[in-house]
Formats: sequence, C-alpha cells, structure tokens
Amino acid sequence: MTAENTALVFIDLINDFKFDGGDNLLANTEDILPNLINLRHFAKEKSIPIIYVNDHYGLWQADFREIIKYCKNEKSANIIDKIKPDDDDYFLIKPQHSAFFQAPLHALLTDLKRTHLILAGIAGDICILFTAKDAYMYKFSLSIPKNCLASEGVDNNNYALYLMESVMDADITAI
Repeated sequence: MTAENTALVFIDLINDFKFDGGDNLLANTEDILPNLINLRHFAKEKSIPIIYVNDHYGLWQADFREIIKYCKNEKSANIIDKIKPDDDDYFLIKPQHSAFFQAPLHALLTDLKRTHLILAGIAGDICILFTAKDAYMYKFSLSIPKNCLASEGVDNNNYALYLMESVMDADITAI
C-alpha cells in the first residue's frame, strides 16, 4: 500500500440510526468515532482521496448536505458533525448494501488510478462486508482496520472481520 494507489472509502457514516437495532449501532459507532477521525486525518495528511458512499434515503438527487440535513437528529448529530465530508471529498450514493452495486465507485477508483482500498464505517456485517466482497472480486487489495467499523452486534462484526481477513485477504490491523 502506498498513498499514491490508495483511497479511503467511508461507508454509511451519514446515518439517522432510526431503525430496529439503530441504538446498538449508534453506541458501537460512537465507540469507533475517535478511530474514524484519526483515519480521516491520516488520509488528509497523506493526500489520500476520501470517498463517502452512503445510503440515499430516497433522496436520489441530493448532495451530501441534503443527506446530512435529512439524517441529522438528536441521536446522529454528534457523529455526523465530527465525520461529515469536506467539500473536497467525494460523495456517492448507493441503493443497497455494497458501495459498488449500481454506484459509480468502480469508475471513480479507476479514474483516480487506485488499487488499494481502506474501508471503514458501518455496518461492518452488512454494507462493509458486501463492499469488501465486491472490491475483492474487482481485484482491489484491502485494509479494513478492525477498530474502524461497527455493526449492531459485536459478534456479527467480529465474524465479518474474520471473513474479510480469511476469504478476501484483507489486512484488518487496527490503526
């Protein structure tokens, strides 16, 4: 991995946490928030592109400001305020679990000439796992710091990490 071939992909960090299991995911996301902030600072220092890929919440024509406005509430405000995209970051929306599925992520990474991805965000056992699977199929090398993803359940998160390391050859070393 070098900074020149790497991109940081943050998945579903703009979230309202208003769903069954949302409180558990919120608590686990708050636990990793300092690590996400450190990872973001690392990427900025190394000039690594930061790409946010997020659920669209039915706002197909929205930019990240509209998604933030929609998702920001008493539960999510602290997380969103600390990890939201800057104007020079990339922001893509996705219709389902994988950041690659029916989204322009692969085209963007090809254009940026990136072959190594750092994946971080939520939910580790669904959206990050599905994204890692697709990245692996597209032959990207992967780093998925185990202290930079959260799921509703810790056991599910750990099992997803196990799969990403053993099947998708991801480096899950904590940052």
